[in-house]
Amino acid sequence: MSNQPDFTEAVIAVLEATEPGDVLTYGEVATEAGFPGAARAVGNLLRQSEGLPWWRVVAASGRLLPHDAKKHARLLRAEGHVVRNDRIVASG
Repeated sequence: MSNQPDFTEAVIAVLEATEPGDVLTYGEVATEAGFPGAARAVGNLLRQSEGLPWWRVVAASGRLLPHDAKKHARLLRAEGHVVRNDRIVASG
């Protein structure tokens, strides 16, 4: 039996440990959860989950969610980040 946490549990733990002002990439979340290379799986999990601070996760390029960039930008700005052209450009 493995002591490695389930992917979902591990990703949720990483996201729940974030605080206002934190920003991670999908790849960073995957790596911190112990599943390097699983960035797409993190995105899929966030799409299916409720109650997680999804807005604190961006693409490696800083790009926000293409289908909800306006809301994503609003939530990031509320935590002190600078967003331009649907990309995070500076953290508070």
